Amino acid sequence: MIRVAVLGSTGSIGRSTLDVIRRHPDRFEVVALAANRALGLLAEQVQHHQPEIAVLGQDNGLGSRNDLPPARWSVGRDAILELTELPQVDVVVNAMVGSAGLEPTLRTLAAGKRLALANKESLVAGGSLVVEAAEEGGGELIPVDSEHSAILQCLEGYEMSSVSRLVLTASGGPFRGWTRAQLRDVPPSRALDHPTWSMGAKITVDSATLANKALEVIEAHFLYGIDYDSLGVVVHPQSIVHSFVEFVDGSVLAQLGFPTMELPILYAMSYPERVEDGSLQTFDPVKASPLVFEEVDRNTFTLFSLGERAGREGGTSPAVYNASNEVAVEAFLKEELRFPGMGEVVSEALDRLGGEPVSDLEHVLAVDQEARVVSRELIDRRRGKV
Repeated sequence: MIRVAVLGSTGSIGRSTLDVIRRHPDRFEVVALAANRALGLLAEQVQHHQPEIAVLGQDNGLGSRNDLPPARWSVGRDAILELTELPQVDVVVNAMVGSAGLEPTLRTLAAGKRLALANKESLVAGGSLVVEAAEEGGGELIPVDSEHSAILQCLEGYEMSSVSRLVLTASGGPFRGWTRAQLRDVPPSRALDHPTWSMGAKITVDSATLANKALEVIEAHFLYGIDYDSLGVVVHPQSIVHSFVEFVDGSVLAQLGFPTMELPILYAMSYPERVEDGSLQTFDPVKASPLVFEEVDRNTFTLFSLGERAGREGGTSPAVYNASNEVAVEAFLKEELRFPGMGEVVSEALDRLGGEPVSDLEHVLAVDQEARVVSRELIDRRRGKV
């Protein structure tokens, strides 16, 4: 029995994780659940899965509730961090959103546990720290992103010395083929209408801007220790091929499947075993055809280019990029910023702040906070508030 703690259990990845676990009660057991604010949904999850421990990041009325299902309830960030070190937990699924997931990632790996990582910001903001924590603590990092799961599956049995290139695929989002002029006045509702994936608001906007793919490029650099010159991205609107691995002899392996996050979640928790799951859609190559691949339009989707720049600059630049992008996306969703304005804000934040060598967690968190303040000031200035 694999004992699991799910951080961010009420988000889209967290809910999908629990759906997978629900179908395999003989293989997985939920030991702990953590959410930020969604007390009602967390209580429903506790009622169904009966974990030992339930944690809410923010109180949100927890102290006044006397009808909660049985569990050891607690509140606060420290309580979430404690879940990563519980001796009865085998796998921590980090499905938290944003840079708040970095410290739980480090603590899990330092504790020598398996980390099923869906919080890409951990590797983007603190990639060198994550690699160091895994090496020193003996923890095992298994990616949940469909693209990185695909690469992991294709690499099974091979050394990285035999790999010449990794190619990630991007759906292109709802604005594939659009021009910069067409994107000027798109509303948030249009950006949230993704053609192939069902995700949370922030990651859906990131998919529309292609910032999500830039974050995944940075992740791949740290996950697989591969140089940015050997990392590529192609637009693949069907979202059937999740990544390619090209080997030094010219052979190329790819992992294919219909779009679902449940497959990489299941693989991350059961790796290296493969668990039969009849609920997942059987692949039909006829229905999947035709498969289309296109170049990324870097001139239109500037946030992708800026993410590549941040990755190549290294140091704190990826943390600045990530934090500034989070602030810009939030402003766009509140209609405080136009769609192209997100890239303009992130570009200026990188110009001001990027590039210092990373020293430790406190340094990364300080840079993250500074980037948020600067980005908010830039947005306010654009709106005439400053």
